Formats: sequence, structure tokens, C-alpha cells
Amino acid sequence: MKERQGQQRLFEYDENARERMIVWIRNRMEDYGITMEALAESLEADRNAVRAVLYRDAFGNTWDGYGDKPAWLARAIHAGQSIDHFRC
Repeated sequence: MKERQGQQRLFEYDENARERMIVWIRNRMEDYGITMEALAESLEADRNAVRAVLYRDAFGNTWDGYGDKPAWLARAIHAGQSIDHFRC
């Protein structure tokens, strides 16, 4: 019972923090004249952006350096190869 009450309090705290953050973000957007449409366009552009390839192997595998290291590169590094060897 106590654990459930503790989880409920934590949820309420998180919800209050979330609401305060939303208010803060909306105020900053208003201060800088950022509309929801402009924000949505920017987020969509970021999602669709093609990043330059930073690492490539002889088999054509590539990685742009963002996110988790791909398995092919992790295996090569684990086998003793330098990551710089794959740098484009």
C-alpha cells in the first residue's frame, strides 16, 4: 500500500513538473515570437535532414555518428581496429 502511495506521489510530482515546464516553454516561445507551426516545421525539417556520412567500411556500411554505434563498427573496434580507420 505504501509503495503504491509513493508511486502516486511521484506521478503527481512528475505531472506538476511537466505542467510547469510546458508553461515555461510556451512563455519562451511567446517571448521570441515562435509559433507552434514554426516549431512543427523545424522539428519536421530536423527529422528529414540527411546527415553526412562520417564512417564507412569496405562493404558499404555507413554511420553518421549519431545514435548508437552500429554493430558492424562495434565489432570492428572490439576486434582491435581503430575507429579512425573508418572515418571518411
